[in-house]
Amino acid sequence: MIGNRLKRAREAQGLSLRELETAIQEQVSAQAIGKYERDEMMPSSTILLALAKTLEVSPEYLLSERKIELTGVDFRKAPHASAKDERTLEASVLEQVERYLELEELLPGVDQPWETPVDEAFDIRRIEDAEQAADALRRLWKLGGDPIPSMAELLEDKGVKVVALDLPENMSGSKAFVCRPGHGNAPIIVVNQRHNGEGQRFTLAHELAHLVLRFSELGKPEQEKAADRFAGAFLMAQDMVLRLLGSHRTSISLGELAELKKVFKVSIASLVLRCAQLSILSKVAYSRLWDQIKGLGWNTESLSEPHRLPAEVPQRMERLCLRAVAEGAISEARAAELLKVSVRALDCRLLGQIA
Repeated sequence: MIGNRLKRAREAQGLSLRELETAIQEQVSAQAIGKYERDEMMPSSTILLALAKTLEVSPEYLLSERKIELTGVDFRKAPHASAKDERTLEASVLEQVERYLELEELLPGVDQPWETPVDEAFDIRRIEDAEQAADALRRLWKLGGDPIPSMAELLEDKGVKVVALDLPENMSGSKAFVCRPGHGNAPIIVVNQRHNGEGQRFTLAHELAHLVLRFSELGKPEQEKAADRFAGAFLMAQDMVLRLLGSHRTSISLGELAELKKVFKVSIASLVLRCAQLSILSKVAYSRLWDQIKGLGWNTESLSEPHRLPAEVPQRMERLCLRAVAEGAISEARAAELLKVSVRALDCRLLGQIA
């Protein structure tokens, strides 16, 4: 039966039953669509094709019996999001993840299981404990102290599904788990594809904190601050920051910070906050520097900040898709559907060209 998938696809498009009726040119009524979603009726093949085309999914997707659901969804920085907005976003995440999982099923052995750290270093009782947790995860993953070239690639290599979606501007991202019968839960991190690379990298590190940290005594606001502290420490390892900046500074120029931004791949504001966290700057020097940052608008998603970073684009799903085509596990037409691109664009990618 197609009920759950039809409803999910409709909500992913942000359509009401009445709006979907209009979108398919009133071939069936909103009441009939409601019955499809409740599995009280099945649409004819003609209506099924019309629904699939309008909802930008394949008929096979609507007819699939694969059962998955999301748990633990928590979109960050969205205090005014409506219940409808959240349902739409969850449906979009599920639809994207399902295409991801279909590709993994086509290529046995490629699925990288996620392993939740169990060390006591990840038990957080104070915000400052997140600093040691970030160091512990770097050691566990054998990352050393160097800056991380690509957060999306690192997380996907560790078994996290990274999904970039066109979210409202005030939403940074979310973490969640996808549950499948007979499989372990797979973690997902969602980032806003509208945001710049600096913001996306911090969001990925912040949501990673929510996957690995265990909070026993902290309330929600303190948990968010601890996740921010973890993100800063994970992206800017203490030893390297101290080596490049020194342990005590009376002032730091914006030019020096702009050059260091190219090393750590973070925003200048994040660098300034990191200097305060590590007591590299006195409170007076930090306040003076922060006032400069605010005056330039660099404490927000500023377009004028120097050395803008490229977006953190998840690549693993596309690589799996191209591999599946090369190995004959999937047709080019189906691969194009899964990637939501034209067959021509897919052909260009198969040839290593930009469409």
